Amino acid sequence: MIPFIAMFVSLLLFRVLGYAGWEYTNDWIISLRLAVAVMFLITASAHWGKRRADLIAMVPPGIPNAAFIVSVTGGLEIAGAILILIPSTTAFASAGLALMLLAMFPANVHAAKHGLPLDGKPATPIGPRTLMQIVFLAAVIMAGWLPPQG
Repeated sequence: MIPFIAMFVSLLLFRVLGYAGWEYTNDWIISLRLAVAVMFLITASAHWGKRRADLIAMVPPGIPNAAFIVSVTGGLEIAGAILILIPSTTAFASAGLALMLLAMFPANVHAAKHGLPLDGKPATPIGPRTLMQIVFLAAVIMAGWLPPQG
């Protein structure tokens, strides 16, 4: 839930800053790109912090080397957060992040089905998690494929 809130709040913050005079963020798409970057940087931080063991446990059985997978996805989240902000790589980053969200969704299903905790809290139930995933996908695709308006 924290990544969802962070994306939403940062989107609003960047828009307010745009209205207040920061010309760069006076555009919905640019603000959305920044918010998506914030969200992925927050999610990436969990890949090496105190939540790492919980993320490793979320990887469905049968997928080898869960710890390596968690490290790689964290690195890809950081790379995607940076690359979505660079105009020449925005579409590429958007496509990669969207594919990664789809590829990682089974881990969220596994966590919800088995009641695996994340940071001591129960996993988000599959219904709300699916809705958040759809919002994340829509945000990533819009940020990467819609041109800035300004």
